[in-house]
Amino acid sequence: MKAEEIRQALDVPWHHGAHVDLRGVVCEDQLDLSGLDLPGVDFTGARFAEGIVVEGARFAGLSWFGSTVFDGDAVFDDALFLNDARFEDAGFSGSARFAGVGFRGIGRFDRARFAAGACFEDTVSYGNFSLQDVTGAGAMTFHGAEWLGGLWCHGARLPANADFGETQVHGRLWLRDARRGNAALTAEAFGMTFGYDYR
Repeated sequence: MKAEEIRQALDVPWHHGAHVDLRGVVCEDQLDLSGLDLPGVDFTGARFAEGIVVEGARFAGLSWFGSTVFDGDAVFDDALFLNDARFEDAGFSGSARFAGVGFRGIGRFDRARFAAGACFEDTVSYGNFSLQDVTGAGAMTFHGAEWLGGLWCHGARLPANADFGETQVHGRLWLRDARRGNAALTAEAFGMTFGYDYR
């Protein structure tokens, strides 16, 4: 599909319990959804050959990006997810940018692969945020992020330079088998933690 066809498919009002089914779609050119109000959407297994830009977009419904492949840069800066955002098994070949994103539901990135770095600076998550079994290379930063529903990092493999400075974790901080470089990821890496941490 062309990017404009996908934009047209998403130009519908949001209704509770409904979503636009775009599973497995291959977008041939860069998809730009910046600043749009979007309904629920299922991009499970989709491929964005030239990347995606959704700066400042507002996702009203559930958002599925599971097993999605981003061949180009994925720019979600300042987007707002009003429901769950699911990125399990997603593959990011280019830069992955989520700076300033608001997650009102869960943010789930289990087993996602970040080949060229990722920026989660100043994100705020109200639900649980999960990085279980994530693998990352390049520069990864979570500087200034706040996780109000806890943070789950079981088995995460993050680069040695992963930045958790000035972060806040409210609730459970799960760090079992999580690594930053060749060392264990510990609660001391975070700015402030207000709940129990499990190592």
